[in-house]
Amino acid sequence: MHPHEALVRQFYASLVARDPEAAARCYHADVFYSDPLHPRLRGAAALDLWRLRLAQDAFAIRLEEASGDGEGGLARWTMRSIRRGRDVAIEGRAMFAFRDGRIARHYDHFSLWRWSAQALGPAGRALGWLGPFRWALRQRAARALERFRAGDG
Repeated sequence: MHPHEALVRQFYASLVARDPEAAARCYHADVFYSDPLHPRLRGAAALDLWRLRLAQDAFAIRLEEASGDGEGGLARWTMRSIRRGRDVAIEGRAMFAFRDGRIARHYDHFSLWRWSAQALGPAGRALGWLGPFRWALRQRAARALERFRAGDG
């Protein structure tokens, strides 16, 4: 197994074990993370996003498959959580780039419309594809992360 694949698997194993510090050790100090709900996080903010997610009792992630080589890494995953009393289950994929034996870039992709439809019900299903609604979702997610980072979450 290539070391990059092993690192991707180690990262997800840390998340499954609900160990954000072990996951943090997989990231480069200057990591760049982005997903449809939390775009463009750098360094400690990316690590705190995983700390926030793992602090939620109903959060679970499962690695479906992973690969890695000298060019980068790929993963396919399933994430479950409870949002406003609703069960949310999404499938996603990730792309990774590495530097100094750590994950330097991590891009997660999932359908924000599917997430909003599950998390917010009929309103999310009807509006989740609209740009202004997506912007509002991202702003709310950013505020929640800021509160968590400030110790108020």
